Amino acid sequence: MRVTRRNALAIGSAAVAVGAMERRLPLLADEKPTDRKFKKAVKIGMVRPGDTLLEKFKLLKELGFDGVELDAPSKYSADEAKKCIAETGLKVPGVVDSVHWKQRLTDPKEDVRAEGLEALRAALKYCKEIGGTSVLLVPGQVMPEATYEQCWERSIAEIKKAIPQAEDLGVHILIENVWNDFLTDPKETARFIDACGSPIVGAHFDIGNAVRYSAPHEWIPILGARIKKLDIKDYKRPADASKLGDGFKAKLLEGDVDWPRCMAELKKIGYVGWGCAEIQGGDRVWLKDVATRMDKIFGS
Repeated sequence: MRVTRRNALAIGSAAVAVGAMERRLPLLADEKPTDRKFKKAVKIGMVRPGDTLLEKFKLLKELGFDGVELDAPSKYSADEAKKCIAETGLKVPGVVDSVHWKQRLTDPKEDVRAEGLEALRAALKYCKEIGGTSVLLVPGQVMPEATYEQCWERSIAEIKKAIPQAEDLGVHILIENVWNDFLTDPKETARFIDACGSPIVGAHFDIGNAVRYSAPHEWIPILGARIKKLDIKDYKRPADASKLGDGFKAKLLEGDVDWPRCMAELKKIGYVGWGCAEIQGGDRVWLKDVATRMDKIFGS
């Protein structure tokens, strides 16, 4: 059946609830039943000190972080990343597809979509090599040349091509909610993930990004077990509606996210695991403050 935005919206919330019930929350490869807790990470681009990757890893370890997310394609080789992991004990829980905004899976040109797919495949392979368990993916963007319906159809078609590889590697493809005018509703996001047809596809839920559309804590029970990783950021609605981006300047715990309610909802669905800060970067003092604020969030 051809999926359109209209009939996607027409599917009842009961179907989403059934899908959530059918999907269990499996342990990721880097988790043990006896050590399930919230673990904090940052995106590598946030770490300004350090001339080498090893220096950045050592700093994060000293500051109490459990891991760091890298980009893929990356300027750091898999061998370099593995060396840093071995020397510091810091983990790389996942990587971010670094070309998904440029070589979009929703592009009208088949060759561009093919480039995007190959980048996703390369990211899956790189992630497996360095011991990660997920690739964060923005599936596309609604634009004049890519309507909502076309984004839905094109991106799912390309993701399905990568699913066999992801399943073989045991690396999740996780869809991030972003400001791309696509999947801005939790029920649609859940249906999209389910339409990909494999539990290897899940959600990398960005808590701060959701604020623009609806309260983040309302997304969590709907996405349920689909949530495999979290991005941790806050957002403060600006007084000037023409400057929406300014809302991301809010420090953690100083925006409009109701963190206690988010944590309560996460606990209800049984989520524990990685939360990765995705905010502006800074020096040692800044990163230490981020770590402290994340601890407060996870403890709320």
